[in-house]
Amino acid sequence: MEAQLPVAGSPHHLTVVPALGETPVFWPGQKVRVLERYPLGHYRVPLYLRGRRGVVERLVQPAIDNEEEGFGLNAGLKRHYYRISVPMSDIWSNYAGSGQDRLYIEVFETWLEATPHA
Repeated sequence: MEAQLPVAGSPHHLTVVPALGETPVFWPGQKVRVLERYPLGHYRVPLYLRGRRGVVERLVQPAIDNEEEGFGLNAGLKRHYYRISVPMSDIWSNYAGSGQDRLYIEVFETWLEATPHA
């Protein structure tokens, strides 16, 4: 289930009540980078996306951190998933499609960091 929250700074953004009392870290339109981490075990961020930059398209309803849960380490803390878009040409240097083509993927909050507005 997706949460359709307004863009930060919009006239309606202050009227949003965060799900389960939790405030999102990122907002639609914000530039982010997928962290480059290589933990042991199975993790849900493809290797080809690590270190890539994208834009938050929308927030997804908060969920339990399934990576921590898989190792029995989660005490029920919920955080957000974010649907981000990454240019295909940034992922594959020899991509021959349109420069407008994007990969859309949902990434858990702990795998993202904000990037400068440059």
